[in-house]
Amino acid sequence: MTTKLIINCSTGERTELELTAEEVAQREADASAFAEQEAARQAELDATAAAKASAQAKLKALGLSDAEVQALTG
Repeated sequence: MTTKLIINCSTGERTELELTAEEVAQREADASAFAEQEAARQAELDATAAAKASAQAKLKALGLSDAEVQALTG
């Protein structure tokens, strides 16, 4: 049983109601959409980290010191 809590700010009254089938479906759709967005965001972060590591390795291969590479890539 999934519920929602409704609070009347004027009176402080709290009411707990069971979600309708439509609300449950929307909640599941929202969770799925969030999971997809989070996966895309994480993939972008991973790609950026991989590109940075690759760039640093290439700079070291050119003969730059670790300090020089760090100064360039921050």
